[in-house]
Amino acid sequence: MAMSVNTNVGAMAALQSLNETNKGLATTQSRINTGLDVASTKDDSAKYTIAQKLRGDMGGLKAVTSSLSRAKSTVDVAVAGTEQVSDLINQMKAKAIEASDTGLDDTSRGVIAKDLSALKEQVNTIIGASDFNGTNLLKTDTTATGKVSALQSISSSTTLDVNNQDLEAKSTTALGATGDITLADGAAATTLKGKLDTFASEVSSSLSNLGSASRKIDGQLSFNSKLSDVIESGIGNMVDADLAKESAKLQALQVKQQLGVQALSIANQAPQSITSLFR
Repeated sequence: MAMSVNTNVGAMAALQSLNETNKGLATTQSRINTGLDVASTKDDSAKYTIAQKLRGDMGGLKAVTSSLSRAKSTVDVAVAGTEQVSDLINQMKAKAIEASDTGLDDTSRGVIAKDLSALKEQVNTIIGASDFNGTNLLKTDTTATGKVSALQSISSSTTLDVNNQDLEAKSTTALGATGDITLADGAAATTLKGKLDTFASEVSSSLSNLGSASRKIDGQLSFNSKLSDVIESGIGNMVDADLAKESAKLQALQVKQQLGVQALSIANQAPQSITSLFR
């Protein structure tokens, strides 16, 4: 091979090798810094596109989970309120039975009526207070805000609906709209007992409906959580970097870089040997 000071083939080859090493080193350092093997479409267009779609699905699942969590809280508040109403009705039924005793004097029956009035007020207070984020499933509401609608999945427009139980109207039917409860005699107490039995049956039905809805929401939340984990794991399998492997590669590339610098230095010194020919 002819010796030339214009063209240093050895230096050019060494520089190309060093550039490739530096490029590989930059790629490895980026993977270590980000933890991603595919951080851009430039790394792998197919994997990056699929990962982006799955990330979009993850965002949709978070929105669904948020909707279901809101519905669960609303239903749980309604369940707590209905359970308390059920307990109060049982107390009222016991007092109504007590007041139906024909041998009871009017004064004693009047005391029982006051207790029943206090329990009635408590029932209505609980119904009115069973509210979560502006939605009350127990209070009479003719608008759409009186029920709960939650998203179920990102792939379906079907919603999970929980209807208003309208215990307020049922309480009015059983106990009267306003004012204290009065018991003129044992027969009036017996009549009230019958109304309380009907109200208790309606409350039991509401408890069954709300309990079923709560379990359905819990099941959907559990499924969405598992689905979210599976999708996240799938994204990781496609784009996450093997940091142990990248760490080993980094060490090798750093040594290769040092050797490449030395090789380039040696190649750059080669043309200097030509000067010895002119001494």
